[in-house]
Amino acid sequence: MTTRAHHWEKTILVIEDDESVSQLVRLYLAHEGFRAVAAKDGTTGLQLARSEEPSLILLDLNLPGIDGIEICRLLRTESDVPIIMVTARVDEEERLDGLNIGADDYVTKPFSPSELMARIRAVMRRTVKVEDEGHRHKGELSAGQYRIDLEARTVYVSDAELTLTPTEYRLLVYFMNAHRRTVSRDQIIEYAIGYEFDGFDRTVDTHISNLRRKLEKATKGERHLKTIYGVGYRLEAT
Repeated sequence: MTTRAHHWEKTILVIEDDESVSQLVRLYLAHEGFRAVAAKDGTTGLQLARSEEPSLILLDLNLPGIDGIEICRLLRTESDVPIIMVTARVDEEERLDGLNIGADDYVTKPFSPSELMARIRAVMRRTVKVEDEGHRHKGELSAGQYRIDLEARTVYVSDAELTLTPTEYRLLVYFMNAHRRTVSRDQIIEYAIGYEFDGFDRTVDTHISNLRRKLEKATKGERHLKTIYGVGYRLEAT
């Protein structure tokens, strides 16, 4: 692999206790133009996540100190930084735990560096796409009780602020733009999830279930995000 010199593009925080994995990931990140910051335990990783304000975090689940699940849970109370979970677990339900608490994607060990870079690029493209849309479409999106301040990337339900993960936010923006129109799973994947991962059917279902649960809690049980069986999903806000 030939190293190329250019300015740092973005900072990525690698929280990984396996030094050989961490070194390999940082080498590839540097080659791709990213500034890599590393931590070998959960406590240090959480501190760096707050002080470095990275553009994305690669977060191993099994860490000394604070584990990856707890770090993700804590960060989601204060930040919408994109998070890719790195896990050696083979059980699908366990891998989906990270998505349930706010991770944007996951990679399973052992992974190829090229696969990891593709995942990073995909998550960051989706994040930039939504930010660009917020700058381009200044103002608000509204549908029934729901309102989104596109510049601030803030969601309100009946004027109460609602905390969403980056992926949930992208989904809600997409559903509100398509208000009362049914959108297919493929359309959802292309806009909010990305094809650069395995098992995307369950991943889509998990993100949408999490979003639906938050919307229903905020509206005291009203179900506005409908499943149109065999077709896709539709937001019917009133």
